[in-house]
Amino acid sequence: MVWQIPENGLTLPLTEPVVILEGHSKRVGIVAWHPTAHNVLLSAGCDNVIIIWNVGTGEPLINLDDMHQDMIYNVSWNRNGSLICTASKDKKIRVIDPRKQEIVAEKEKAHEGARPMRAIFLSDGNVFTTGFSRMSERQLALWNPKSMEEPIALHEMDTSNGVLLPFYDPDTNIIYLCGKGDSSIRYFEITDESPYVHYLNTFSSKEPQRGMGFMPKRGLDVNKCEIARFFKLHERKCEPIIMTVPRKSDLFQDDLYPDTAGPEASLEAEEWFDGKNADPILISLKHGYIPGKNRDLKVVKKNILDNKLAANKKSDLISAPKKAADTSNTQNEAKLDEILKELKSLKGTITHQDERISKLEQQMAKIAV
Repeated sequence: MVWQIPENGLTLPLTEPVVILEGHSKRVGIVAWHPTAHNVLLSAGCDNVIIIWNVGTGEPLINLDDMHQDMIYNVSWNRNGSLICTASKDKKIRVIDPRKQEIVAEKEKAHEGARPMRAIFLSDGNVFTTGFSRMSERQLALWNPKSMEEPIALHEMDTSNGVLLPFYDPDTNIIYLCGKGDSSIRYFEITDESPYVHYLNTFSSKEPQRGMGFMPKRGLDVNKCEIARFFKLHERKCEPIIMTVPRKSDLFQDDLYPDTAGPEASLEAEEWFDGKNADPILISLKHGYIPGKNRDLKVVKKNILDNKLAANKKSDLISAPKKAADTSNTQNEAKLDEILKELKSLKGTITHQDERISKLEQQMAKIAV
């Protein structure tokens, strides 16, 4: 289900999703928005299938149903969204080109232990993984997808049994590792020099974490030199954990805040599905992040009959003047807006009438008493 958060956040609970995407035969455990294309969503389920959707039309456009024979632990897009990498219960790390529907690199037994693995893309195209050794020691590793025989780096950490969840900041090249059930967060810097994965520090607390969320960079307070904010899930609460770099100057620290990925998509869904790639559109945080107007998600379901007609008359469509299509689209959009306004107005009237009826009933009840 895809939900639209109102412009100024939630004031009432949401009960109606904008669209329901149906295609998996078992529980869906993973969803990930495309990093640069508008309305492109990846989902992976316990049916070992990955589906990539055009949310704007509610259609599944890519179905990867024969690449994983076992449970998928996690999926990660690369920087421009041209590739995905997956970690699976069969101990394999796969790098997949979703549009060509082919595996471009894979590593068997990336970590030899039986406990779950995780794999994420870094901004330079390398893949970072966490897992367990045969002796149940927690490991982290760095891989080059062009040569997966041996890892660039492999480090053993400790013998705790919590799965290590990696959170990555591409601007500073820092990876934060949060173990499920741990009460600490360790962080490492990834560089081009040996040992490639450099331990920085550990944040410790008393309470174990049940799960962890990560604030996008544009949500941080640049005036306080905040470089990461986590949301730690406890049994009955969610606690923010703020990480800052101590600096004496009050000036903007441009070494901490290079231009970062903004919320604007660099491609439309159709362009990406047609084979185009684009890097994220970067924004400066010098004056803090000022949110722009959200684009409302309008789901326009395509008519299957229209698709068939389009396939039969493709040549007619190519020769048809583009201007007519543009005019028709503009008219349709104007009509949609008109209908939406009328609907909103009617809903407002109904709400007002309901309140009036309720007041009159209360007055009647008082008179009857």
